[in-house]
Amino acid sequence: MPPRSIEIALVQMTSTEDRAANLDRAERFAREAASRGAKLVALPENFSYLRAEGTVVPGAEPLDGEIVTRFGRVARDHAIWLLLGSIPELSEEPPKIYNTSVLLRSDGTVAAAYRKIHLFDIEIPGGALFRESDAVRPGGEAVVAETPWGPVGLSVCYDLRFPELFRRLTFAGAVIVFVPSAFTAFTGRVHWEPLLRARAIENQIFVVAPAQTGRHSAGRSSYGHSMIVDPWGTIVAERSDGEGLLLGEIDLERVSEVRKGLPCLEHLAPWLRPKA
Repeated sequence: MPPRSIEIALVQMTSTEDRAANLDRAERFAREAASRGAKLVALPENFSYLRAEGTVVPGAEPLDGEIVTRFGRVARDHAIWLLLGSIPELSEEPPKIYNTSVLLRSDGTVAAAYRKIHLFDIEIPGGALFRESDAVRPGGEAVVAETPWGPVGLSVCYDLRFPELFRRLTFAGAVIVFVPSAFTAFTGRVHWEPLLRARAIENQIFVVAPAQTGRHSAGRSSYGHSMIVDPWGTIVAERSDGEGLLLGEIDLERVSEVRKGLPCLEHLAPWLRPKA
């Protein structure tokens, strides 16, 4: 039987274009989280490099490259599961990359890799223009990984606005879904918490969202507010801003309790159920 609860740590960062410094800080935070008892540690989107809009992402690599190898060693050293929120993965269409979330097992091997499906192409009224698709190729597959705590679904940032993906992950068995993010400060103030709580409530899952925070470069800032939300929509833990760790405990009994008391997933019309 899977363990009932998980000690989890979310890493909140202000990544920049200094890749070496970003990686050093991320490793330091991950090792600190393990030393404080976390068994599952999650890094945010683009933790290794957060580019200025309109620039090419340097240093893309395969899934057996420097970043995964380095953090695989961290996972193995501390016997923790480690989510690499997203890294720039080589694609078949260089210089474009995949924005890929990688889940590492406690032995340092890759449990799952998810390539971000929904790309952030928007123009904020009176604000910034973002064209993620100029540098990134979209993925095309929903991913659920088997872990000691049960099935875990993967997503990245802008995916949060697409409930269809979360419903598919839920019907594939996910009891936790990760949302590593670099949510803009402008949209985050209004949409971040409501969207996280909505995805948790409607699917009766835990939503775990490690976030970027603060100013990364001229014209680019992230909202922060890393968060763990339970299947009832209750915020279990939250860190407002600033770099650092958010530690919390996930009680997996909450999933079955909520689903038993309010079995809305069983009531979904058969013709609306996601196909396997």
